[in-house]
Amino acid sequence: MKRREFMTLMGGAAAWPLAARAQQKGPSLPTIGFLGAGSPDTAGPWAAVFVQRLRELGWVDGRTVNVDLRWAQGRKDLSAEIASEFARLKVDVIMTYSAEHALIAKQTTATIPIVATLLHDPRGIGLSSIANPGGNFTGISSQNVDLTGKRVELLREVVADLRRLAVLFNVNNPASSLELDIVHSAGRLLGVEVLTSELRPEESIASAFSAIKAAHADALYVVGDPLVFVHRTRINILAVAARLATVHSTREFVEAGGLMSYGPSYPALFRRAAEYVDKILRGTKPGDLPVEQPTKYDLVVNLTTANALGLTIPEAFLLRADEVIE
Repeated sequence: MKRREFMTLMGGAAAWPLAARAQQKGPSLPTIGFLGAGSPDTAGPWAAVFVQRLRELGWVDGRTVNVDLRWAQGRKDLSAEIASEFARLKVDVIMTYSAEHALIAKQTTATIPIVATLLHDPRGIGLSSIANPGGNFTGISSQNVDLTGKRVELLREVVADLRRLAVLFNVNNPASSLELDIVHSAGRLLGVEVLTSELRPEESIASAFSAIKAAHADALYVVGDPLVFVHRTRINILAVAARLATVHSTREFVEAGGLMSYGPSYPALFRRAAEYVDKILRGTKPGDLPVEQPTKYDLVVNLTTANALGLTIPEAFLLRADEVIE
């Protein structure tokens, strides 16, 4: 199936009535409830990677498995509603991503296996053990929290006169506080003042940037989460307009105009999550699968954005980058 056709299908799946989807469900096929924290437009490619890896493992949607795609649009209330529907339907596995939405699924059911990826801090959602999580939960960590200090250091290398660093974060995501604490610690070590700017779903992004500009920040650290990811293009447009160099957790932000990112490949994490779902569908207990960590981290730089900001990226820095977008 072509990517455009697949994306169209996923966009339509988000709007299907529950009854219509129930009628299409194969009577004897296992069902994977995919709780998409974002939207088809923003996270559809990750879902496509997940479904493709399932296909490679023998799980073909509509033939050997049913994949029920739902999208929460970055909203906690809608995510909780979707998770409750999956529990009522008694799907065989719930697949989701981000700590915030993983926690929602975990609070909804203690029996249906849950696989979550892009977990910033697995222990932060109540796991007593990473190696042996037990219960009905497992997943893949993004290690974003552990990489926070490194991102601040990388930003300081590019913005040599960095004195005031703003942090944009979703105030409703409890995982964000962990990154905030580390940014503050890194700032103290580097002699950089850290300013926080809260992003609230009910308020405009422009209002958050008004506060950042009023504080005369020199650069911006963006804490990634589903809500922030949905608005990544708008965030980067406003950042360039405010002459702010930005650092992010993944290359998708840099593709949308951010200056640079340092973190794991998100598509690779979704492929690995599909392998976990495969194991569970074949009889492995989720609690017996350790929460894995990424094995590779990429530094991505957007030279077009650097030029727009009037920044000259040192040649030595570019040589260290895994990818340079021009």
